[in-house]
Amino acid sequence: MPPTPSPLVVTPVHDRAAWDALVRELGGHPLQLWGWGEVKATGPWRAHRLHVTAADRTVGVAQVLVRRLPFPFRALSYVPRGPAVAPTDPTAAVGYGVGDEAMRSAVAQAVVSWCRANVGGVGVSFEPDWPEGTSLPLTGAVPGDQPILLPSTIVLDLTRSADELMAAMSRTTRADVRSGGREVEIRRVTDEAGVRAVLEVYRETAQHAGFALHSPEYYLSIHRELGDASVVVAAFHEGRPCSFVWDVMSGTTAFELYGGVNEAGRKARANAPVKWFAVRLAQDAGLLRYDVNGLLNDGVSTFKRSFAKHEDQLVGTVDVPFSPLYRLWVQAVPLAKRVLRTLRRH
Repeated sequence: MPPTPSPLVVTPVHDRAAWDALVRELGGHPLQLWGWGEVKATGPWRAHRLHVTAADRTVGVAQVLVRRLPFPFRALSYVPRGPAVAPTDPTAAVGYGVGDEAMRSAVAQAVVSWCRANVGGVGVSFEPDWPEGTSLPLTGAVPGDQPILLPSTIVLDLTRSADELMAAMSRTTRADVRSGGREVEIRRVTDEAGVRAVLEVYRETAQHAGFALHSPEYYLSIHRELGDASVVVAAFHEGRPCSFVWDVMSGTTAFELYGGVNEAGRKARANAPVKWFAVRLAQDAGLLRYDVNGLLNDGVSTFKRSFAKHEDQLVGTVDVPFSPLYRLWVQAVPLAKRVLRTLRRH
């Protein structure tokens, strides 16, 4: 095993351009970009961007979201799809921020120490963008049983050719992609008026499927804060959007946030060609991976599974408790969710 980098220095970053350059340098996930922290800050979270160095060399970065909790819990720290870790060999290819065991452990431990000293509360949760089986030795770590992001997903390898990606699809999805949505026009949406029109499709989708949405301003903040890293692709029928997919992109990874379709889009079978358009945009941009963002046992996940013959598992949630109250907090979360669902039904 290569030697553990030591000593490590953790420095908060307060400059957007400098932070995003660091994330891209290490192949970090789009949820580690500055803009995503600003989006979450429209709600109960606050973002801290931590630059980890050893001998003046960048060895890791972690955007830590901090949520204030009711007394006596105080706070929870959360690292979505991070940290991004450099390889121990500075001449090695960066990839997408996995690093090796010694570097992963050292960087994550440095982030834990910073959170313990500067935030406190019940603890810190990591949900790294690393495949299942990736080791992360951390003092006091326990498997988290309240994930925010699902560890089961499909990650398309964008280094494969378009023909290879098409061959992995189901026959029906491949046929829909090849038909290209003959009754619709598919294009990227870049203006705010277009995003607002797409959100109307999402509202119809939510009503049809029975799930809750954030406020329109939340989604518009993604468009504003992520800028070019926010990629909305929509199909248009008679001049109005009828199906869409909304991705965020870093230097290596496209991550699918949302998607929706209305009745016109369903009739035109627009969903598959819209997703394929988004995949091809990511591939043309030189990205390495397209993550469909989670699989459940529902119709949406059945559609996602039609794009590949494989599924992927990530390492899942890793918690480092700071307080005996940690266990009480994780027991309280499911109860709070059940109460919220009951209130929504009334």
